[in-house]
Parts: sequence; C-alpha cells; structure tokens
Amino acid sequence: MTAPPRISIIIPALNEAEGIADTLAALAPLRARGHQVIVADGGSADATVELARPLADAIVDAPRGRALQQNAGAAAADGDVLLFLHADTRLPPDADRLVLDGLAAGGAGWGRFDVRLTGGAPMLRVVERMISLRSRATGIATGDQAIFVRRDWWERAGGFPPIPLMEDVALSTTLRRRGRPLCLRAAVTTSSRRWEQRGVWRTILLMWRLRMEYALGADPERLAARYR
Repeated sequence: MTAPPRISIIIPALNEAEGIADTLAALAPLRARGHQVIVADGGSADATVELARPLADAIVDAPRGRALQQNAGAAAADGDVLLFLHADTRLPPDADRLVLDGLAAGGAGWGRFDVRLTGGAPMLRVVERMISLRSRATGIATGDQAIFVRRDWWERAGGFPPIPLMEDVALSTTLRRRGRPLCLRAAVTTSSRRWEQRGVWRTILLMWRLRMEYALGADPERLAARYR
C-alpha cells in the first residue's frame, strides 16, 4: 500500500522563547496524524531550543536569516509537501487536509492560506482583506500566509534565495512561472504586533514602498535595514 502524503512543517526561529512552546503545542494534532515539525533555529540566545526540543521532531541549527533557516529546515525534511510557518502564526486545525486535498484536486504545486491578524482594531480587518486580495490578483504569497510547496516543485525552484528580505516574494515569483498558487480561503492567524507597534498606515506604506523598490531592483540588504 502507498503511504499517505506527509507534510513537513518548517518553523524558522530566533529568540522565540516567549511563544515557541504554544506554537508547537498547537501542531501536536498534526504530528499525531503523521506529519513532521522541524524548528530551524538561527542561533537563539534564549531558551527557544530547550523549549522546542520535546515538542518538535527535529531541531536544525542554521545560519541566521529566515531564508537560510528555512532552507536548512527543508534540507532536513522528509515530507512530500513542505510548509513554512512563522513562529508567531497558527494554522487552522484541519490545515493538513486542506493542503493535501487542495493540491491533489487542483493540480497546483504550491499555495498559501488567507491571513487573519490577532489584533482587534477595525483597520486590521481591512489589512487582512488587502493581503488576501493582493495575493490572489498577483499570484505572490508572503511568509505570513504559510507558503506550502510540493517537494518536486521546491527542488526545481532551488529553495529560498539567500537574501535578508523579500525571500518569500522571490520564491513565489519563481514558483508562479510554473503555475499559479492554490489560494486557500481558510485563514492562518498571525500576530499583529508589527502593525500595532509601527502603526497600521505607516506599516502599509512601508511595505508597499519596499516591495516596489524590490521590484525595481533595489538591494535586499538595504531594504532589510529599513524594514528593521
């Protein structure tokens, strides 16, 4: 008998001791159904690794940087589908069924979820809608949307480019050349702290400006410095 498809969930982490245990505990039902959870640590100076170890299938040490950490996690994964999950993001409970059934039914090789932000400010509901609509219109996904990709598509794409920002946009652009993403309407829930700390409108304008400059060929190192 053929084994059912398996998802490897890869979480890049850096000093995430405050929330990593809750993130991984939420994935316990998926592990119980046979899926794999890998934490790719970028040199945390806190208790991230110690807290994560009993709640993950593997801890991978990687050079600091989300692209490098996710690539290292993917290299250690053995799933048929790779799913990249930020440490402050939660999947819907039936994420594995949605991903596997969606990929099988639609013939797509990759995809992403809609997004829900944790904050209660009304403007955040507008931001959620904008993110999802933009992604559907452009075929580009961001890391907050929990990008997933079949292993064969991942290998042909060559993984995330080793850049400090826009690695998700770059990978999406490469994958889109082979086919448009599966856009799942089910939402992942991700922290709104970035929007709340910087201000919603300020963050919107910053992200639009950075994406435009990246599309025009700006150096990702310089963009990353402004993003921080």
